[in-house]
Amino acid sequence: MVQLLDYPVRLTGKGLERLDAAEKLEEGRKSTMAYDVLNRHNTATDGSLKIKFDSLISHDLTYVGVIQTARASGLDEFPLPYVLTNCHNSLCAVGGTINRDDHMFGMSACEKYGGIFVPANQSIIHSYAREVLSGCGRMVLGSDSHTRYGAMGTLGVGEGGGELVKQLLRRTYDIEPPKVVAVWLENAPRHGVGPQDVALALVGATFKNGFVKNKILEFIGPGVANLSMDFRSGVDVMTTETTCLSSIWLTDEKTKEYLTIHNRPETYEKMAPAAGACYDSAIVIDLATVEPMIALPFHPSNAYSIREFNENAADILAIVEANAQKQIENPALHLDLHSKLQNGKLRVDEAEIAGCSGGSFENLVHAARIMDGKSIPNEFFSMSVYPASNPVLMELLKNGTVQTLMAAGVVLKPSFCGPCFGAGDVPANGSLAIRHTTRNFPNREGSKPKENQLASVALMDARSIAATAINGGYLTPATEIDYDDSEPAYHFDDSSYRKTVYNGFGHPKPEAELRFGPNITDWPPMIALEENALIKVASVIGDPVTTTDELIPSGDAASYRSNPKRMADFTLSRRDPGYVNSAKGIQKLEQARQAKEACPELEALAKEVIAVVGGFAGADDFLASTGLGSLVYAVKPGDGSAREQAASCQRVLGGLANISVEYATKRYRSNLVNWGMVPFVGAPELLDKLQREDLLYIPGIRKAIEDGQKKVTAKLIRAGKLVEEIELEINNLSKEEAQIVLAGSLINYYAKQ
Repeated sequence: MVQLLDYPVRLTGKGLERLDAAEKLEEGRKSTMAYDVLNRHNTATDGSLKIKFDSLISHDLTYVGVIQTARASGLDEFPLPYVLTNCHNSLCAVGGTINRDDHMFGMSACEKYGGIFVPANQSIIHSYAREVLSGCGRMVLGSDSHTRYGAMGTLGVGEGGGELVKQLLRRTYDIEPPKVVAVWLENAPRHGVGPQDVALALVGATFKNGFVKNKILEFIGPGVANLSMDFRSGVDVMTTETTCLSSIWLTDEKTKEYLTIHNRPETYEKMAPAAGACYDSAIVIDLATVEPMIALPFHPSNAYSIREFNENAADILAIVEANAQKQIENPALHLDLHSKLQNGKLRVDEAEIAGCSGGSFENLVHAARIMDGKSIPNEFFSMSVYPASNPVLMELLKNGTVQTLMAAGVVLKPSFCGPCFGAGDVPANGSLAIRHTTRNFPNREGSKPKENQLASVALMDARSIAATAINGGYLTPATEIDYDDSEPAYHFDDSSYRKTVYNGFGHPKPEAELRFGPNITDWPPMIALEENALIKVASVIGDPVTTTDELIPSGDAASYRSNPKRMADFTLSRRDPGYVNSAKGIQKLEQARQAKEACPELEALAKEVIAVVGGFAGADDFLASTGLGSLVYAVKPGDGSAREQAASCQRVLGGLANISVEYATKRYRSNLVNWGMVPFVGAPELLDKLQREDLLYIPGIRKAIEDGQKKVTAKLIRAGKLVEEIELEINNLSKEEAQIVLAGSLINYYAKQ
């Protein structure tokens, strides 16, 4: 299905050919669509990339933090279109911040600063961006990892809030020139194969080996013409799960038709790589050989064809259960999927089609065609669909799709991203759900391991979900169902947007007051990096990959999203419950140091370290130049969501650094830097050397960063004794990034200016 070409290639009239000369690669890369769009938005003239985007977009899990950071950094108005959607916290009041309080804050911010506000349940973030913001040659920056609009010729980039703040303050998005990977599509998909099937095949082939990490995927080849726009977008949005930086597709008459339907014909232009375009590597996908797929718990890359799974279900489930157990932090819990086998066939408990990947018009029409005149099983099985936007819903109502689905027993729900992150259709304990959504990480379906609640999700395409539903819940590929798979007609009716969306761009009202709820609070103060650092190891995580959902859980923790101190208490709560107390222990001493309070425990610690490292006249001398904080060690942290809280919560608890073997994504590393933490890289052997409560004393850390040093030496101290000296790499800080870390946060850096 998917072939990886791990060598440079050139585009010719016949396809892709191997490129031998390295010097031609760099020049030929400039002829790609990706570099054409990047160069249109580049403000630098020295060969670097300093990008200014056309528009920004955030949802209600992130926009409060973005705006609060920008306010503290000197925001006066939104200088470019900034869309605030309300699709993540739109159902009810749970736990901390009442969702409507955030929405009132967002609406008042759009009034004050000149923004665009999309009310709850009108659209999910990425559907609105496709319908309204996208266009050929454009760039959109979003505070959500699935910011992908490549099918419309738009480079969408998902980043943490700090990068959006830079754009709001009229600064730039600074990156090293990225590598570009050609995704060559051939032939056409078989009957019953949908976009999620192609996407899971791609993710399965590229995630674990890092083949496209932080690169741009460029979809080309004759197969593109055989895919509808909804199909292209369904594949495109899932490229986030490969850990690529962004993606873009060649554009054609179907692109033009899409933009015309959405009232933006002027944003179309034909886009294709220029003759002789060169790519760092390539992926070849023969669409005709892609089969219906299933991604088993707990990652989208854990992908198998449904055919292969059905033939070897017991063996595959044994592997899945064993691997899953390593990710379940409660040893009393065990993932039991074997119990779902009935007469050798997998029977699931519920199904959902939702979000930016599943809730498209075409996916739901195809599901309805498969289910027409049939029904879901009525015992212990449920199925819900969430159309991606109100315009999509209105068309589904007009053409009878909603009626067909509801007649089959499917529950219609409003536009909402909940099933993607554990806030909608949470399965019962021990249940297995199948979903056409983006992720199936641990706990993202709503499990609460500390309370002995464990469920799981498998990802599938809407077509095979519908086929499974009408087959009594038994896993069934849509290729076995005879149905009309022609491309349905679509008409875009934006009347609900025209009547409900507030568009204040270009018309800020500085006199307007922001509306705060009791759980919407400012960021706490964060001081500049001191001359020396004493850092406690507060958590050591040996998992091959640590997702942002494990660093800061989605679901219930998100109810405190607008209250930094309270949300910080959830940091690593599902993966390492001991982290928060450990971090708070050293933070309490640092607060005493900053306040110059008498603190016997702080003085004793200072003397203990001095006895090991020497060079100080006494505790006061040591504490005058040495900042205290904590760090997290993880092998490969940061896969998944762009939520900056994965980093900011550590900083709120006094975090000064992370150490990793490598960072899973650029956006997580950027989040660390923007919150004033050093992104150290250390040897893999550190996993076996570091323990919680160890201390790392790093002399001259401030000067090392000021001078652009690449490495520092840390003294590892345990129980008052020097264990050894370890070498840490300072992970490629740019000059501006170094200044942000030295200042203690992006807020401090801009406030000084």
